[in-house]
Amino acid sequence: FSAPSNMKYISLVFLIIQNATLILSMKYARNRGGDQFFATVAVVAAESLKLTTCLLILLVERKGNVKEWLSHLHQSTIQQPLDTMKIFIPAIIYMIQNNLLYVAVSNLPAATFQVSYQLKILTTAMFSVFLLGRSLSKLQWGSMVLLFAGVAIVQVGSVEVQSSSSKSTSGQHNALLGLGAVIVSCLSSGFAGVYFEKILKGTKASVWMRNVQLGLFGIITGIIGVWTKDGAAVAEKGFFFGFNPVVIFIICNQAFGGLLVAVVIKYADNILKGFATSISIVVSTIFATFFLGFHISMMFILGASLVITAVYLY
Repeated sequence: FSAPSNMKYISLVFLIIQNATLILSMKYARNRGGDQFFATVAVVAAESLKLTTCLLILLVERKGNVKEWLSHLHQSTIQQPLDTMKIFIPAIIYMIQNNLLYVAVSNLPAATFQVSYQLKILTTAMFSVFLLGRSLSKLQWGSMVLLFAGVAIVQVGSVEVQSSSSKSTSGQHNALLGLGAVIVSCLSSGFAGVYFEKILKGTKASVWMRNVQLGLFGIITGIIGVWTKDGAAVAEKGFFFGFNPVVIFIICNQAFGGLLVAVVIKYADNILKGFATSISIVVSTIFATFFLGFHISMMFILGASLVITAVYLY
């Protein structure tokens, strides 16, 4: 194996572990009761930590020479506004996507949302073909359809277990609006991910510099998210309301995940990232049965089997 090949597989394994621990810690944080933190604030905190980490890495690369570091930052951002604005596109798309997901969740039954949202696996592959000129065999396309089905079944099984243990609250749903929001969200997710991959692989800027640029826009859009969704509550209770060691771990994990995703996209690709994320969903559910009292259903076993088969075929 060559160095880039080693980096590809190492980063994918780390992404599986990171995603699985993030899912488990978020479930634990939400299920333990007590004061609940604001998810929008956690996003801003994670983006800030990711940005700080990347800035420190860039400083270390320049052996602590602050003057050279500041000059590099200035040249890579202020002096290249068009190059910097390239990152603005996925940042804005991700913000729109997050808002669309709120619309979808509010207007669709949980199971319908979980199934339809897995379309992002196929839209990512589609944009990889259109934007990057990647060619996929019939077997690879078939494996992705299988992956879509497997993850959807695993997620639906999880939703059914949760809903059977709690009363379902049904409000007024606009199914057409919800489905439209999911489809647009899946398309935007696929496009933004592949577009970011194209930028990372097609330009000379390092992964860390791209993360600095993405982090700057991410913090701006994140603050807008805090203001629009939780502004009044944050003003009343405080920015760090509900923070505890578990929440801090989640934020650190999210920041690490953001850096890891960029490395995976740089050395692997978005399709393999999708497979790694799907495996992590299965892994986290298995661990949740031991640590959080979840029960494995026949639906989960079927879905997990399809995911494993899809990974093998791809």
